[in-house]
Amino acid sequence: MSATESRVRPPWLQVAAGTSVRPDPPIRRQRVFIQVIAGAILVIVAVALVGVVAARRLAEAEAVNDAAKTADLLADTVVQPALAEGLITGDPAAFAAMDKAITAHVLGDPIVRVKIWDSNGRIVYSDEQRLIGQTFPLGEEELEVFSDPKTRADISDLTAPENQYERGFDKLLEAYRPVWTNDGATELLFETYFKYDTVTERSGQLWRGFAGVTLSSILLLVVLMMPVLWRLLDRLKRSQVQREDLLQRALDASTEERRRIAGALHDGVVQDLAATSFTVAGAAERAASVGQPALANDLRGAAGTVRTSIGGLRSLLVDIYPASLAAAGLAAALDDLAASVRSRGITVNVDIDSQTGLDPAGERLVFRVAQECLTNVTRHAGASTVSLQLRRTEDNVLLEIDDDGVGFDAATIIAHPEEGHFGLRILGDVVDRAGAELWLASAPGAGTQWQLRVPLS
Repeated sequence: MSATESRVRPPWLQVAAGTSVRPDPPIRRQRVFIQVIAGAILVIVAVALVGVVAARRLAEAEAVNDAAKTADLLADTVVQPALAEGLITGDPAAFAAMDKAITAHVLGDPIVRVKIWDSNGRIVYSDEQRLIGQTFPLGEEELEVFSDPKTRADISDLTAPENQYERGFDKLLEAYRPVWTNDGATELLFETYFKYDTVTERSGQLWRGFAGVTLSSILLLVVLMMPVLWRLLDRLKRSQVQREDLLQRALDASTEERRRIAGALHDGVVQDLAATSFTVAGAAERAASVGQPALANDLRGAAGTVRTSIGGLRSLLVDIYPASLAAAGLAAALDDLAASVRSRGITVNVDIDSQTGLDPAGERLVFRVAQECLTNVTRHAGASTVSLQLRRTEDNVLLEIDDDGVGFDAATIIAHPEEGHFGLRILGDVVDRAGAELWLASAPGAGTQWQLRVPLS
C-alpha cells in the first residue's frame, strides 16, 4: 500500500453485506415448528381476548334485558298493589305497607336498592331512608318514561349524586319503569338496582362455551397441519440440497472446462506458435546471410509479433486457469497474476508472505479474489501502479490490493449495482459462502483498495 497510502482514503464498506446474492439459509424443522406453535399461541391469545370482550358485551346485553323484565314483573305484581296515594304525602301507613312489600318480595339477591320518584325528581320512597324526600334532577331518559311509558335498563352511573349510597358496589345495573297509585291519579317512577355479578357469571358461561369450540378447533388445525408441514419441509430441504449440489457440480464443471481449455491452448496453439516463432527467426537469419536485409527485417518483425502473441496467450492462460496454484502454491500463482498485469503496462508491487497457513480452499478463494480485483484494475481503473500484499495476522490472512486509478462511488455501486455487472455480486457471494469478509474503499479520484479477510479457523 506504500504507493497510495498518502492519499485520503474513503471509509471501508463491506461488499458481502450489500451485493452478494445470499444462498438460501438451511431449513431447520425445529425452528419452523416453533414458529408455527408460537403463531398458534398468538392466534389463541387474540381469539381469547376477542372472545372475552364479546362475551362481556353479550352478557351485559342479556343482563340488561333480564333486569328490565324483572323490574317490569315486580312493578306489576308487588309495587303497584302496595302503592297508595298517601306515600306521596308522607303517610306512615302507606310507607309501612310499601316497605313491607319491598322488603319481603323485592330486596335480596340480586336487587340491592329500590327508589320511587315523582315527576319532579323527588324520592318518595327508598329502602335507604336517607334518600327519602331528597330531590335530584332527572335525566332525559327518566323524563321520557313519564311521557312514553316503557321499561328501560342500563349500566348505572354511580358518580351521580342520587347514587351516593350505592358507590360501595363496583358496578350496578338499573331498571326503571312508570307505576301508578291505586286510584291511578299519580304517575311515579319505580327504579331498581341489580348486582353486576350476574353479568360476570353470564360472561364466564358464554366465554367457556365459545372457548371450548374455538380453541379446540385451532389446536386441532395445528395438529393436522404438522404432518403436512413436515412433508413440505422435507421436500424443501431435499430441493435445497439438490440446488446446492447442482451449483457445486456447475462450479466443478466450470473449473474442469477451464483446465481443459488452458491445457489445450498450452499444448496446442502456444506450442505451435513457439515453433513458428523459432522457424521465422531462423528464416530471418538465413535471409540476412544471403544478402536480403529487407526480407530479414520483415521476418524478424513477424517473429516478434508471434512472440508477443505467445506472451498474451500465456497471460490469458493464467487468467483462465492458474496451473501454478496447484503445482507451485499461492505465492507463485499471485506472481503469475502480477506478471499478467505488468504485461499490460501497469507497475505491480508485490509483497507476499508465502507461509499463510491456508488450506487449498482458502488459497483458491484468495486467488479468485485477487484475480477479479486485478481484472477490474486492468479493465476499468486506468491505474499506473498497483500494490498487492498478502500477509498473515494472528487470526486472519489479509489480502490487500490497492491501485491509483480513477476510483468510483463505492457506496452507490454496493447499494445499487449496475444491471448486467455481476462481478461484484459474484465476488461477494463467493466470499460470503466461504465465511470470509471482503471490504472495499474507493471514491472518484481516490483510487481503489480491496481487503479480503480470511479467518484461519
